[in-house]
Amino acid sequence: MTTLAILIAALVCTVTSTITLATVPPYLRELVHTRVELAVHKVADQTRASRLPAKLETPSHVHLLQVVSEDGKVLAASPDPHAASPVMTLQADKRERIHIAERRLPPVQGEDGGEYLVIARPVHMPQGRATVCGAASLAEVNRALAWLHALVFLGTPLALVIVGATTRAVVGLALRPVERIRAELTEITGQDLSRRVLVPDTSDEIADLAAATNHTLDRLERSAESQRRFVADASHELRSPLSSLHTQLEVASAYPDETDWRATGTQALAAADRLTGIIDELMMLARLDAHAVVQRRVVDMCRVAQEQVRRREGSRAPIVINPCRPAPVYGSPIQLDRMLTNLLDNATRHAATRIDLSVEVADRKVIVTVADDGDGIPPQDRERIFERFTRLDDARAKDKEGSGLGLSLSREIAMAHRGTLAVADHWPGAQFVAVLPLYEGEP
Repeated sequence: MTTLAILIAALVCTVTSTITLATVPPYLRELVHTRVELAVHKVADQTRASRLPAKLETPSHVHLLQVVSEDGKVLAASPDPHAASPVMTLQADKRERIHIAERRLPPVQGEDGGEYLVIARPVHMPQGRATVCGAASLAEVNRALAWLHALVFLGTPLALVIVGATTRAVVGLALRPVERIRAELTEITGQDLSRRVLVPDTSDEIADLAAATNHTLDRLERSAESQRRFVADASHELRSPLSSLHTQLEVASAYPDETDWRATGTQALAAADRLTGIIDELMMLARLDAHAVVQRRVVDMCRVAQEQVRRREGSRAPIVINPCRPAPVYGSPIQLDRMLTNLLDNATRHAATRIDLSVEVADRKVIVTVADDGDGIPPQDRERIFERFTRLDDARAKDKEGSGLGLSLSREIAMAHRGTLAVADHWPGAQFVAVLPLYEGEP
């Protein structure tokens, strides 16, 4: 910021100084020239008309006027001591051209000399030819130009130093709250995410930064707490089938002659299957949380639904699917099939007599609906059931082997495909509605 401020100030000073040095000196000299020229013209008119006084009156800022004959005699002059002797004598010129020169006049009778702008003009008078001369001191102009050069060549570096020092001090002062926030953040560790940074009462960008930092810490704390709870729940859910499997194998090993190895193998296989299902769901949730890239293509949800119905022929609750037309969705075939599998598994556990499945296309959306005629879900629990490892009492009574991950995984899959999954009003039973974007040629 300091370097940028100095560069901008240097650019502005350079442009301003260049324009000033290019315009002010010529303007000051032109101003002196105009004053002397007007005075010379006035005396020239008096000389032609033979109305020439003995002493010429000089206007403001014009120091001397004189009329000099061809032989060098001063016919009339202003009171200035320098006017006693001819300043400039011109040869005869019919066109009466004006001559301009800068001359240094010597000191006379206690008056300072110095640089003068002299303008001379030949004029014709009844007595002969003469030269009208006027002069004005350039001392004030030179003094003003000296100050101007000092201001440009000495003041500009000083101004840049002041701008740089001021900018550095102001920026440092402005960033001091940021440094305080940084220092407070370095003291916050993963072991204690309850601390927050101080939000200043300034209602500016620093206050917004502190508020955003606290908001981020809130989300990190919730995420860490959710992760700890998730790990604890996952450990609990995995411990149950592992303990069952361990007990079965331990008893069988202790009493090999009295063990029905076929039944023990079947039970062990069931426990292993449950472990495999929980681990698969955990792995898929982990990939969804990490936004892992998966292979995607166009998936027809109508065909996926029909394949699910075909695989579930002869299940406890028959599935009635409504006629559907192609409903393309751009996504992962494995994940979309898993979402519908979990919804139908949940409906099978709670259905009394039947399950209704429909796939519709409306308003550039693919709507998948799974409804059962079971006991339904209380309104206050319709969001809680999508939390990981959450199982209602009714679900635990009907299926003790569930993990509580199916509905959570289904919602995560829907959200990963820019869709939604929610529980809709339905009687009797419960109705899950998944809404996914319709594929229209662009992924």
